[in-house]
Amino acid sequence: METIAEFKEKLNSAVTFIRSRTEFKPTIGIILGTGLGSLVDGIELVDTVPYDQIPHFPVSTVESHAGRLLFGNLRGKPVVCMQGRFHYYEGYSFKQIAFPVRVMKALGMETLIVSNAAGGMNPNFRPGDIMLIKDHINFFPGNPLIGPNDNAWGDRFPDMYETYTFALQDIARQVALEQKLPMQTGVYLGLTGPCLETAAEYRFFRTIGADAVGMSTVPEVLVAHHQRNRVLGFSIVTDMGLADNMHPCSLEDVIGTASRTEPKLRDLIAGCVERM
Repeated sequence: METIAEFKEKLNSAVTFIRSRTEFKPTIGIILGTGLGSLVDGIELVDTVPYDQIPHFPVSTVESHAGRLLFGNLRGKPVVCMQGRFHYYEGYSFKQIAFPVRVMKALGMETLIVSNAAGGMNPNFRPGDIMLIKDHINFFPGNPLIGPNDNAWGDRFPDMYETYTFALQDIARQVALEQKLPMQTGVYLGLTGPCLETAAEYRFFRTIGADAVGMSTVPEVLVAHHQRNRVLGFSIVTDMGLADNMHPCSLEDVIGTASRTEPKLRDLIAGCVERM
């Protein structure tokens, strides 16, 4: 098992390289999910660093994930944006998936905004809806916090109360109201993929309290919460997983719905950032 010293050496190497490429100091980190890469259009870019140049940084292998770390200003606030994220089904460990969150914290990040494409299970949802994540269920077979703990980062046994910051949720609701944007609120369930879920699985997940399901987000949020970042999360409901009304779904369908809804989420995130 990797020691804390070995992990810190990798972290310091990545941070040192990034700082050799940019002096920009972000306070807000944004992770863009499947089909959401053009959310960066509203950012006044200052610097761009490709993932494959950063030491020990994973590389995106999924269609629609560009694989770039972007630095710039969004509504006057300094942000660092991950244009493309990493998934367990790509073969990465949970520590690798969440490694960029540690890097962004070391660069100055105080608040993390996560977004994803998800399958809706709440019968009140429709494809194209935006869901504010109020909580999550970790259905992954692991946790990025397993292993030696550095108390300087966070507690050995982090309390999961207010994982998604209440005050930021209030801001999101107010911004959505002002933008006249209907917004759902619900619980996100994260699991491995890459298969989409069966009807029986959808029925089970709905029974245990999930409103939407996806293959990301939870590992990154666990690390952000552990290192005492504020967290705000959104899902775009790209398809519906209603156990008694199933239909075939493809990646093209998911990306298509996400892309059509993306401008609304872009404006919503920008409005939230402006008030942070």
